[in-house]
Amino acid sequence: MTTAMQKIGLVLFIIALIHTFSTYLFEYLAHRHPRHAGLFHLLGEVEVVFGFWAAILMLFMAFVDGSAAAIDYAESRSYTEPLFVFVVMVVAASKPVLETARALVRLLARAAPVRNEVAQAWLGLALVPLAGSLITEPAAMTLAALMLAPTVFRPGMPEWLKYGALGVLFVNVSIGGTLTAYAAPPVLMVAGPWGWDSTHMLQHFGWRALVAVLFNASIVTLLLRPHLRSFDASVEGESPVRVPPLVALIHLGFLAAVVLLAHHPVLFVGLFLLFLGFTQAYARYQDPLVLKEGLLVGFFLAGLVVLGGMQQWWLQPIVSSLGATKLFFGALGLTAITDNAALTYLGSLISGLSEHERYMLVAGAVGGGGLTVIANAPNPAGAALLRRGFNEESIGAVGLLLGALLPTCAAAAMFLL
Repeated sequence: MTTAMQKIGLVLFIIALIHTFSTYLFEYLAHRHPRHAGLFHLLGEVEVVFGFWAAILMLFMAFVDGSAAAIDYAESRSYTEPLFVFVVMVVAASKPVLETARALVRLLARAAPVRNEVAQAWLGLALVPLAGSLITEPAAMTLAALMLAPTVFRPGMPEWLKYGALGVLFVNVSIGGTLTAYAAPPVLMVAGPWGWDSTHMLQHFGWRALVAVLFNASIVTLLLRPHLRSFDASVEGESPVRVPPLVALIHLGFLAAVVLLAHHPVLFVGLFLLFLGFTQAYARYQDPLVLKEGLLVGFFLAGLVVLGGMQQWWLQPIVSSLGATKLFFGALGLTAITDNAALTYLGSLISGLSEHERYMLVAGAVGGGGLTVIANAPNPAGAALLRRGFNEESIGAVGLLLGALLPTCAAAAMFLL
């Protein structure tokens, strides 16, 4: 029987979705009403939306069921993923890690038979998302966004091309993490219960994802090619101070340790505090850490965890009632309005799903992971790092949806083979 709080949770979830797709309205209101511009700018931040409405949910729950019930519910949620995305985003975006990744991409780009900037753009849209299968999707998203920002997501690039590239980046990161069983959040939710290891993922998902990633990156790079320019560090403000190899190696060690401890928040948060101390000790080799952006992304995902936890009562019956093909397209569509990891988690609770139905559920969930900012956990990180390159320093939901449609269709076609 549906409770009052479940109904309230659904209404607030729908309002949060509408709010997510209406952030441009709040930016408009900020310009129209400068006296309250600060509040409207805050509500216009995509990363704030779900955290804000999760707080409203907690207030309703405290009023309807009592403060003890609200506290119990909040503490019953798992915040490992928001914490991990915050930590790995900050570590991966640190100057030593980013410089190392850029140096590797530049080395590979010099061997390509095309202009250097074209090769770098292609590698940022293809190789780095595929590397997410090793370093996790949030880390891959962070590196790809920071590497592509100066050449692709910049003023002067046609806006429609930026949305096309953003759609490809989000889709490729979502499917690029499926070559292993631990890197993509939606795969991680089912790998244990269903006994899927990295060999299984590579055989059933990996090669399909590889083809789709390479195809998507190649098409959008071809469109971007006339507008790409070489990266000028002096213009872009990149620090002239070179990072010593030992410092870079220690940063890479921190990143590897955080990835290995991804399921143990007490350990990776403790390691993160040690990382912060190290960056202070060698501050001359650092750029400002993306702490604000990381915290906003963590807040967004934590809000999604709180609000999403109230949606199981209507989502699970829908998922369990669909056949294999309908399950694929249902998951593809539902992913756009709810985190794909939450969707596959609900699927893992359903008994009696055949192996083919399990495949279709996960394939649909990862295939639709680029359609909206909330569809895949790393997407808010990419949006936070890239939004300054778009008009009004804001990423429009419709623009992202249109930019992601064709790469999503390519991914869906490969998964349906």
